[in-house]
Amino acid sequence: MTKTFLKFRSRITVIICFVIFSWVGLCVRLFQIQIINGQMYTQAVVEQAQKKEDLPPNRGNILDRHNRLLSRNIIHYTLSANPSKVSDIQELAEAIHVRTGEPVEKYIDKLNIKGNFTYLERNMQRETLGTLLNMSFDGLFIKRHYKRRYPHGSIAAQVLGYTNIDDEGISGIEKDFNTYLSGKPGWIIKSKGWSGKIQKRSGLPFRAPIDGCSVQLTLDLQYQSILQDELHKRQKEADATTATGIIINPQTGEILAMASTPGFDNNNFSKYSLETHRCRAITDQFEPGSTFKIVSAVAALSEKKVTLTEEFNCENGEFNYFDITVRDHEEYGQLTFPQIIKHSSNIGIIKIAERLGRSTLYRYARDFGFGSATQISLKGGTSGTLRPLKKWSQVSLGQIAMGHEVAVTALQLAVAYSAVANGGYLVTPRIIHQIVNSKMKVIHKNELSIVRQIADTRIMKQTKDMLRKVVSDGTGIKADIPGWGVAGKTGTAQKYINGHYSNDKFISNFVGFFPVNDPQLLAVIVLDEPKAPFHWGGQGAAVAFRRIMERIINMDDSIIPPKKKKRSDFIKDDIILVENEK
Repeated sequence: MTKTFLKFRSRITVIICFVIFSWVGLCVRLFQIQIINGQMYTQAVVEQAQKKEDLPPNRGNILDRHNRLLSRNIIHYTLSANPSKVSDIQELAEAIHVRTGEPVEKYIDKLNIKGNFTYLERNMQRETLGTLLNMSFDGLFIKRHYKRRYPHGSIAAQVLGYTNIDDEGISGIEKDFNTYLSGKPGWIIKSKGWSGKIQKRSGLPFRAPIDGCSVQLTLDLQYQSILQDELHKRQKEADATTATGIIINPQTGEILAMASTPGFDNNNFSKYSLETHRCRAITDQFEPGSTFKIVSAVAALSEKKVTLTEEFNCENGEFNYFDITVRDHEEYGQLTFPQIIKHSSNIGIIKIAERLGRSTLYRYARDFGFGSATQISLKGGTSGTLRPLKKWSQVSLGQIAMGHEVAVTALQLAVAYSAVANGGYLVTPRIIHQIVNSKMKVIHKNELSIVRQIADTRIMKQTKDMLRKVVSDGTGIKADIPGWGVAGKTGTAQKYINGHYSNDKFISNFVGFFPVNDPQLLAVIVLDEPKAPFHWGGQGAAVAFRRIMERIINMDDSIIPPKKKKRSDFIKDDIILVENEK
């Protein structure tokens, strides 16, 4: 051991220990980085070198029964930023200003806020975005979206509904079937080049979006257009506050058109009053008046409480019923049962209801679906009002028989009269035909659903014959279409306001179907507060019904006119009528 070594031994020892401890510390640190915190640091590196972008799905479309588009999607872009990551606020603000024409200061103010996120522009078209798509700015995010548009404007707007700025359904079909329509988003990993520009490279993880399902409705676009046009005209002519209508196939329960006016354009829904957004055919209830007399008529025939030739004293138009005075619109004396329906006699229907009794009338009203939800695939509908028997007063039997003290929706009336038209079956109304996924596979189909049989075919045949008389030479004569065998019933009801029936505010309504022997179409028309003489169901609503159906007949070749009867057919009908009377 040399003197030199001995002289520097302590220093050498310190250096060796330092080197050893440094290596040990380095190894410990490497172990911590690679083993203990390896995943965290790997993720940090990946995040610096790569970027995950969401891939929005294409929202499913809504179509009519003939596959005509009722909605479509337009691509648009959202510009947002993380202000804390933006390196040159002035440069970015000026670049966006060049594309939009908005003041530079607008974007500078947004980029100077405290926080990690701010919207710069929303709903930008690709043409406006232009070169920004290919430029790279730290902290700037460009996201593609789909904006919902409705090519037919206000047509079926209350049924279709609309979406918000994030393309989520918030009304109508768009809301109720948002889960099906919205689809599932995907994502893609993109790498950052040396310049910081984002670029797509093969081999990186990727998940494709799943496009939303398409919802096919039972609506017919042309029927819907005609209905809305004629409702608008009649509302203006009658100076009514609103007009509501529904067209349905009485055999299947398929709704072919449904609307109310005033309406709105769901492309610009925020510009219209919320009152116009409602689908009044399912949300608004009203006292129907004489269109409710069908319940007593079917019940009386089914329970054999009356005959078709039996006469009732209608008291020359005025009748004291307990503590109220009931009046007819004309002074009728003796009327047969069919004449009571044809002339819409209130006094006559009360006397028939008295034979039925409370429980029977209530049971048939429930059988017709009144006071119950219709089970249509649209939310927001009301069940109407049919009070339980224990809440009836001494005059309730007569009042309800006339269509007072009870409230219904236009859809409930359509479903009830469909049961008469189709031979006695209460069917569930349908607005959805089927739902088809992005691979064109049907994942849900709405089939015909029969709730119950209310009465047999023979009873309903007699009822339809009476309703045909209403239109051929009764209160509904203005709804008649020569050669088409229209049957129906008028309804005129005073509105119940502040505890009493108004003398100047009415509901005018009409329900009709044709051809009477094999009904293909049925419609309900309701006018709210029309001015005289349109307040009468036969003057206001019946005319709108005729105009709508005449246009549909001229437009749709699939509507088949009734066959003309031979003389032998009339003889057979007379024989059946006589046998029924026995």
